[in-house]
Amino acid sequence: MTVEGRPLEESELIHRAQRGDLVAYGDLVRGYQDVAIRTAYLACRDAAEAEDAVQEALIKAHRALGRFRPGAPFRPWLLQIVANEARNRRRSAGRRTGLALRVAEDRPSDAAAPSPEAAILAGEARETLLAAMERLAEDDRLVLGYRYFLDLSEAETAEALGIPRGTVKSRSFRAMARLRERFAEVAR
Repeated sequence: MTVEGRPLEESELIHRAQRGDLVAYGDLVRGYQDVAIRTAYLACRDAAEAEDAVQEALIKAHRALGRFRPGAPFRPWLLQIVANEARNRRRSAGRRTGLALRVAEDRPSDAAAPSPEAAILAGEARETLLAAMERLAEDDRLVLGYRYFLDLSEAETAEALGIPRGTVKSRSFRAMARLRERFAEVAR
């Protein structure tokens, strides 16, 4: 949505959405759709369930928009709702499927295409990393996934997970050490 040829700022979209403007809400969440799906996938580890969780979370977020603090960052607030919904769905369904992170998909780059050998090695390294991530406890997977796969800041990760920023730092450090151990085990 634009006003006088310029895109609306997030705060204006939030304000309009809080007043019932569904188009503004759609514009607001559209930019977070991909990261929301990846966030849900980290928690529930099933692609179809992640998409369902995101849809339900977007509905819940819309209903809760009146409680959103003006001036607060929207992305972590929304991702916390998404993560909670995904965890609740996983718990209620009791599903524990293999981790095949959507966030590990190849991303387009401006660089030249890698050689076939490099592509194979990169694919093998990614598979080894994903297998190592699968062996981690949920708390470790989530903090590493949010920080490094979703590229959230420490503050955003803390808000999305509902934990203090210092806890994100310490969990990230310990989880990374455990990931290195699991990676070595899987790589053997």
